[in-house]
Amino acid sequence: MIIGLDVGGTHTDVVLVGENGLEKQIKVPTDTSALFHTVLTGLEKITENVPADEISHTVLSTTLTTNAIVQGKLSPAGMIVTSGPGIDPEAFRTSEHYFIVPGGIDHSGREIEKIDPEKVKAAAARLEKAGIRDIGVVGKFSARNPAHERQIAEAIGPRFEKVFLGHQISGNFGFPRRINTTFLNASVYPLHCQFFEAVKKSLKQKGITVPIHILKADGGTMGLDTSIDFPGQSILSGPAASVMGSVAFAPDYTETLVLDIGGTSTDMAVLIKGVPLLAPHGVDISGYKTLIRALNSHSIGIGGDSRVRVENGELKIGPDRTGPAMGYGGADPTPTDALFVLERSEGGDRRRAVQGIEPIAGQLGVSVEEAAYEIFDKTCREILAGAREMIENINSKPVYTVKEALEGYQVNPDHILVLGGPAAYFAEHFQNISGYTVDTVPECQVANAIGTALSRTTCEITLFADTQKGLVTAPEESFSQTVDLHFTRQDAHQMGTNLLKQKAVRLGAKTEDIETELLEDLEFNIVRGFRLMGKNIRVKQQIKPGLIHDFKNISKKIKEACAR
Repeated sequence: MIIGLDVGGTHTDVVLVGENGLEKQIKVPTDTSALFHTVLTGLEKITENVPADEISHTVLSTTLTTNAIVQGKLSPAGMIVTSGPGIDPEAFRTSEHYFIVPGGIDHSGREIEKIDPEKVKAAAARLEKAGIRDIGVVGKFSARNPAHERQIAEAIGPRFEKVFLGHQISGNFGFPRRINTTFLNASVYPLHCQFFEAVKKSLKQKGITVPIHILKADGGTMGLDTSIDFPGQSILSGPAASVMGSVAFAPDYTETLVLDIGGTSTDMAVLIKGVPLLAPHGVDISGYKTLIRALNSHSIGIGGDSRVRVENGELKIGPDRTGPAMGYGGADPTPTDALFVLERSEGGDRRRAVQGIEPIAGQLGVSVEEAAYEIFDKTCREILAGAREMIENINSKPVYTVKEALEGYQVNPDHILVLGGPAAYFAEHFQNISGYTVDTVPECQVANAIGTALSRTTCEITLFADTQKGLVTAPEESFSQTVDLHFTRQDAHQMGTNLLKQKAVRLGAKTEDIETELLEDLEFNIVRGFRLMGKNIRVKQQIKPGLIHDFKNISKKIKEACAR
């Protein structure tokens, strides 16, 4: 059996899935001021009375790093950057603890300016004096030649707790994005370490020693141990859980709009014949443009617990959330209270919900029931408006799925799949006002946790070959090997595939879940004095994001159980 845990803004959902489908599910309130406690409580409850030897592994979707970035609560981190040719690195300053030192590599990987050891030591001394414990080191064109990053790390490593090197964080080109990506990894590292230790300690106390995985932004997973070196990969893990929670139940013959309605926000995405769209060049979050691959999703600040009020005679919903619905003891009216008033939802105190909606009804000059309907209707329409805006944005750029690029493709969904706690109450109204066919995901209240549990391990490698130098490297893997002039692009494909499979197994992938794909395949001649001196080859490959081999059997059992 597999544990899947998804931390949401209102609730943390935990499931146990296995050969019988959904074996067990629980919900615990999310305490945003004590997320560690929330996660540990969820793990303890789901494993209660479950033999430890029946659990194969655990997959966690966490909002910890995302929240830290969005809320501006990053730990102080330092950056040492080499300038090199071209644009001035000062334009990409991440904080006051940012130092530019001499040293340069050109686009071919050739050293054009040596590192100045004294300048590096001086920068390190100032970072150490400022109390900085974690830093990032980035050099321009380090994906071609990481020698300078390694030299700096060797010189300063003993003075700091953790040093992140840009070429290991991402083998992609994009100097500004590599700076941001490395900085964010260093900044969220202390928080992620606390999470790492708390989870391992909690499971150890329960006698559970199974592998633990983290859901990444691209819908794949990585081992918890590996995540210590790449904590930034957990950014946007939450929206990825929404997408993966729908993939197991989405039709494979049409385009589907996925709407995950939570208490705080609604996450949305598009599936093309059951396949998620991808933001291939890296996500942007809170002003940071990164190289972190992610599923193409969008979030808006409207959910079941969004605060409802009237401003200048107009009904306003969200984006803020002050707590639960008044029907559940909260202080402000919400769309959930509107459902209680309309008697479309059970479990809350309808009397308190009415008390919350009454002042709004008075301001609008309508009955309480009419005000409740207006709140619910406006909530649905604003969610659909956000979805239309997302689709327009997708269609303004090239469309990529996790399997292929769709040149000139225009997304036009005709089906909606709804998940999240209030999904069943919203689905019928969405269909009435949108003209779409609308379905709810089976076990929609915990679908994100199910998707998290069923996601498979993904990873990627970037291979560079320079046959003139007689060298092939994979910078992210600290791999290098000599080759001769006869080394071809096909040789690079095979070498890359072998490295990728080895990496996937090392990160916890099962052999039956390893499905590789070629992302980049470039070759350039090296010419000197009208003579062909060799070739530059660049190959990027990845394990495709998706669901584990057994997901069809498990999702079938879940559907059958819901139909009964």
